[in-house]
Amino acid sequence: MGSQTKNQYSAGYSNYVLGVLFVVYVVNFIDRQVLSVFIGPIKEEFGASDTEMGLLVGFAFALLYTIAGIPIARWADKGNRRNIIAIGLAVWSAFTVLSGVAKSFWHLALARVGVGIGEAAGSPPAHSLISDYFPVEKRGKALAIYAAGAFVGGAIAFLGGGYLREYFDWRTAFIVVGAPGLLIALLVRFTVSEPPRGYSENRVGEAQTSTLKETLAFLGGSRAWIIMMTGYSLLSLTGYAILMWGFEFLVRVHTMSSISTGQIMGLVIGMGGSCGSLLGGYLVDRAGRSKVSYAVSVPALMTLAGIPVGILFLLSQSPVFAAWSFFAFFLMLNVYLPAMFSANQNLARLDMRATASAIMLFIVNIVGAGIGPLLVGALSDLFATDYGLQSIRYALLVAVGLGGLGAGLLIYSARFLEDDLERARGTVLQQ
Repeated sequence: MGSQTKNQYSAGYSNYVLGVLFVVYVVNFIDRQVLSVFIGPIKEEFGASDTEMGLLVGFAFALLYTIAGIPIARWADKGNRRNIIAIGLAVWSAFTVLSGVAKSFWHLALARVGVGIGEAAGSPPAHSLISDYFPVEKRGKALAIYAAGAFVGGAIAFLGGGYLREYFDWRTAFIVVGAPGLLIALLVRFTVSEPPRGYSENRVGEAQTSTLKETLAFLGGSRAWIIMMTGYSLLSLTGYAILMWGFEFLVRVHTMSSISTGQIMGLVIGMGGSCGSLLGGYLVDRAGRSKVSYAVSVPALMTLAGIPVGILFLLSQSPVFAAWSFFAFFLMLNVYLPAMFSANQNLARLDMRATASAIMLFIVNIVGAGIGPLLVGALSDLFATDYGLQSIRYALLVAVGLGGLGAGLLIYSARFLEDDLERARGTVLQQ
């Protein structure tokens, strides 16, 4: 692979690879998200509390997802990233199907652990592949398109899940959404090529060999990276709290039917989240041309402006107003995502990119996917004595407030970004 030339892959093929990786990420989030649609029925069948359900939709998935992500990413920084993605997709799809035959709460929790391990092989190697197929000036948009797969997948999970909850049971849903991934894994394996590292930047052969300790030390030496990871973690907490408890919030507080809730969640997550991510990618590429730090601070400002809209959504007594404010809030909330992916890749050396992605995902997902849903479930149980079914409203308000703090930290981190990017680009300056 080291002898490949700069123009071996056409722009059309690069876009095809991005499209395939987008589909993989769609499947990733369908399999991850569909559980949140069935919190109520699963809770009833197994006699679980909101805290236990928060554990199921949070840490049961996130703990092994984040821990396994680092050794898998180390493998991806040295091995064939295409094959790693295909294997991971087959594994998490199989465990999603197995979720549908769980006999107890803890059997289901173990199956979700398996889903998490498989999905750990998704994004880190995908981020690294995208960085090699797309140069820096186009990377923000490419990563934004990839990130939008999460929202398309979430939309499909909510729309399809709403109908499945209304007419079938939760076990059928897991089998239906898990099976297609096994076929898509074959598509990845046999149609996606593995480019040399540094391909998009004409730096083939420059990659060094770094250890996990060296990668952690390199990233930890960046003030911008440390502050950004704190801010992105808090925003991830807000996002996952809404993703995992939003369906149940609308059913409990606004007494919506499963189908109506699925339609609203599908529109909000699919359209709102995708538009927010794509807008964020545009802002990263456009604002970054004026000043590199603007690529982080401008999206963060828009996300911060969405926090009051989120508060209106949660406090509204009108289902119609709640739905519209939910859409606006979720769009603005997710503008930050491409900046997170792009800045993290740009702050890492070539040989560290997949590992840097895994470290980032470890941090933001332990806080977001792990603590976020569990925190909301625990607070909902705590507030239930005083507020009854309304307790989930106030639990989610706490999560939204933490997101506002996170956006503020991102704006502060931008002042250190330019110097830290120059540190990571040291080898580029020698070209």
